Amino acid sequence: MTAHVYDPTAISMTPAAQDHVGQQIAREGATGLLLSVTDSGCNGYMYELSYLATEPTASKRFDFTGEVRVYVQEANWEIVCGTEIDYVTEGLNSSLKFNNPNADTLCGCGESFSIRGT
Repeated sequence: MTAHVYDPTAISMTPAAQDHVGQQIAREGATGLLLSVTDSGCNGYMYELSYLATEPTASKRFDFTGEVRVYVQEANWEIVCGTEIDYVTEGLNSSLKFNNPNADTLCGCGESFSIRGT
């Protein structure tokens, strides 16, 4: 059994996620990926991803191999700090998965989450 160790001062990405996001950034002609959350879903919050042409203001920047950059705006940082982004394949489907140590519960469909204490 392996335990995840989260760094509350950063966002991390598995090599599979870095490869996938790097390909998407190149395909979109973008400079990076914005990870944000929105009030939505049946459980409180949903992740929202946007490929960016320019660096957003008031944001944290995390650099990974292969020119992969992930930005998180300050307004969303408390919710996503420490999150590990992974790229997983389950059956015929592949998607990004967010291992967020701040998430308390996930909805049944896995699209939304709640935060401890909210």
